[in-house]
Amino acid sequence: MAALLLRHVGRRCLRAHLTTQLCIRNAAPLGTTAKEEMARFWNKNTSSNRPLSPHLTIYRWSLPMAMSVCHRGSGIALSGGVSLFGLSALLLPGNFESYLMFVKSLCLGPTLIYTAKFVLVFPLMYHTLNGIRHLMWDLGKGLAMTQVWQSGMAVLVLAVLSSVGLAAM
Repeated sequence: MAALLLRHVGRRCLRAHLTTQLCIRNAAPLGTTAKEEMARFWNKNTSSNRPLSPHLTIYRWSLPMAMSVCHRGSGIALSGGVSLFGLSALLLPGNFESYLMFVKSLCLGPTLIYTAKFVLVFPLMYHTLNGIRHLMWDLGKGLAMTQVWQSGMAVLVLAVLSSVGLAAM
């Protein structure tokens, strides 16, 4: 209570000593209002014929950009797959052998099994090899645009070849 009273009295004393002329004299004039700034911004953009969204006109998809997006997507997919596999191992009845016997009993053709194994192993190989590529970039190696493209193509080729080999096992 005493603190509130002191604050109230202190404010009144401070206001009595500061005249309105002192406050007005030291006040800086405001620049422009937000409405004026927005009008100036839109006038400048319409006079220069800029597009509303540069993503559709300026940025073209390139190999490094697509590989970056796919690297993040494969990481999310792999972490989701591992999480689901772990949860299923905890929650579902039976053991791994019983589910393996169930898949064998479906009599799926070798082409379908090979394709399924390739689909499962390709994101892992791509993410691993592209991760090594990113680690090399962290060391400061291969940052020239020609090297970025070459390493990108190498990652894609190695990911496909290693996935084909692992799916054949």
